Amino acid sequence: MDLRAELKAAAIEAVDIEPLGGGCVSPVYLVHLAGGERLVAKLDESGDLFPSIEADMLRYLAANTSLPVPTVRHVDEHLLLLAYLPGESRFNREAEHHAAELLAALHGISADAYGFGFDTLIGGLHQPNPFSTSWVDFFRQHRLLYMASEAMHAGRLPPHIFQRIESFSGHLEKWLFEPESPSLIHGDVWTTNVLALGKRITAFLDPAIYFAHAEIELAFTTLFHTFGRGFYDRYAEIRPIVAGFFEERCDIYNLYPLLVHVRLFGGAYVSSVTRILEKHGY
Repeated sequence: MDLRAELKAAAIEAVDIEPLGGGCVSPVYLVHLAGGERLVAKLDESGDLFPSIEADMLRYLAANTSLPVPTVRHVDEHLLLLAYLPGESRFNREAEHHAAELLAALHGISADAYGFGFDTLIGGLHQPNPFSTSWVDFFRQHRLLYMASEAMHAGRLPPHIFQRIESFSGHLEKWLFEPESPSLIHGDVWTTNVLALGKRITAFLDPAIYFAHAEIELAFTTLFHTFGRGFYDRYAEIRPIVAGFFEERCDIYNLYPLLVHVRLFGGAYVSSVTRILEKHGY
């Protein structure tokens, strides 16, 4: 697919185009315009990524939250153009504190049920969001079992491990609890999806939003060591973290992003899933 042709069809005249890192699902480019403005272009070459869904998520966050996200400049069937926001995926203590404050504020936004008004994407994969009044049921059916089934049918998760996940999922109430209310989450907070300049966060990228238990967001930040201890200390000053999260529930919630990675990449992520199952007796 020719990016210049797609840009021309969108009435965008580029003077230079360069590839950007971080596009593990689809290619990402930095587009330089004649007046000096820069845009980020995401090109859906497979036809499976639905740029309009990411655009709708970013617009929702921009309209309803204080989370810094890129402005959508153009979206069509194959192309998403976003305003370029400066920053690096490196966080000093002050930036970690700022990230904690931003996410705590996001998690303070609630709804009547878990899920979302439309299905979203995570890592380019479909993420179902039917509304549910039970968080544990939602997590069981629409996160663990759904993504495990997708990974199994893609040939990346052995059927006998799916059966272990199915058995484990039937006993989640032993470890998980229903929060007081749903929290809006970004859904895919890891290092390359967060940008900072100095002491401030400049952008959260690639959202996978829905209303959830906020703990699932905190858990994912631990999986790839996105933030240091200062982030969690500052977050807990604003929104207390219930005892037992780091010791037990964190691993359970990380089964979901691990299953996303199994579905996408297979390999060593399968053993990470089985380690958590074994830890809990399955």
